[in-house]
Amino acid sequence: MNTLSWQAAREAAHQAGLDAILPTRRQKPADTDGLTLAAPLTALTDLPAFPTSSVDGYAVRGTGPWKLTGRVLAGETPPPLAEGCAVEVATGAMVPDGLEAIIRLEDAKLEGGTVSGAARPNPEWREVGEEATAGQVLLPAGVEISPTVIGLAAAAGHDTLEVRPRPRAAVLVFGDELATEGVPGRGRVRDALGPLLPPMLRHVGAAPVPGFSPRGPIEDTLDSHVAALRAALDDADIVCTTGGTMQGPVDHLHAALEALGAEYVVDSVAVRPGFPMLLAALPGERFVVGLPGNPQSAVIALVSLVVPLIAGLTGRRLRQLPRVKAGVDIPGRGTDTHLALVRLGKYGSVVPSSHRGSAMLRGLAQSEGFAVIEPGKDAKEGDTVLFLPIPGDHR
Repeated sequence: MNTLSWQAAREAAHQAGLDAILPTRRQKPADTDGLTLAAPLTALTDLPAFPTSSVDGYAVRGTGPWKLTGRVLAGETPPPLAEGCAVEVATGAMVPDGLEAIIRLEDAKLEGGTVSGAARPNPEWREVGEEATAGQVLLPAGVEISPTVIGLAAAAGHDTLEVRPRPRAAVLVFGDELATEGVPGRGRVRDALGPLLPPMLRHVGAAPVPGFSPRGPIEDTLDSHVAALRAALDDADIVCTTGGTMQGPVDHLHAALEALGAEYVVDSVAVRPGFPMLLAALPGERFVVGLPGNPQSAVIALVSLVVPLIAGLTGRRLRQLPRVKAGVDIPGRGTDTHLALVRLGKYGSVVPSSHRGSAMLRGLAQSEGFAVIEPGKDAKEGDTVLFLPIPGDHR
């Protein structure tokens, strides 16, 4: 094994994704939620493209009172405004040339076709190009497309966007000891990662392969592992496997990867829990991410390797982690990075969760993320540490 530091493993996964970056395509903005901008988003016109009223009121020119000469609604083009005249304008409507002020509806008085009132100190209309000028970059390439980005693209005049899609992901569950229904017992445990991983992969930006159902449990033989991996790689850019990342008597993942011509990007990481995670590149710019079989370790491997890999494949930057304060002392794990399972405490601090054993899911379900304790260090109460969120947490 060539064990990497946790940070080096994240960077290696991200670079591997960049080296195999997904091809671009053009789509209508409404169909791009969760995809990634493959080119800068620019304004195709000035924003706003014409001067628009910010309020409902009366556009006036000269000194009052003013003669009311008409009305301008949104979508209409008004004639120039004459001296001593007023036109009623709606919010968002184009204002007439020649206006000197807009009197809000609530500040105006209309009597017999004459408008009187006082304008407020600040102009009540938006000038051409106030938000952006034609050709200006609104957002850089590599930004994840959200509903607000979709709205901005539409406002800027785009009918299509150049995007990178979500990478396709599949899940293979290894282990003869796993049951997929009923109560665990008699040496068999219930498979928890099969149900857990697909929604978590969606949250981190993967797309479902047809059905997106985890395949398995896969029989603990080399031939079964090779066949399952080969079939999954036909459909997916990323195949996540569970268990088999060590070199035990029924751990066939390494041998299966060798049979398929894989090259290791990461082969174990100096992190606890989760050190036997791996990332391998296969022909055709496909990837296998080996997640340990224990649930907490599997989630750690996903956020450590899969998340950076997806960022690279879609052309996004490796996201910088936020910092939080330790609410109590949190011990390190010697020379390894310790990803300590934590929940939010008082005033935004974090404290260790209960039931935080690597094989336990109870603590994961009650936690918001992991505190990153650097190698050779302990976190003392009040220290600032990096925080790695659990994907899909809604609290």
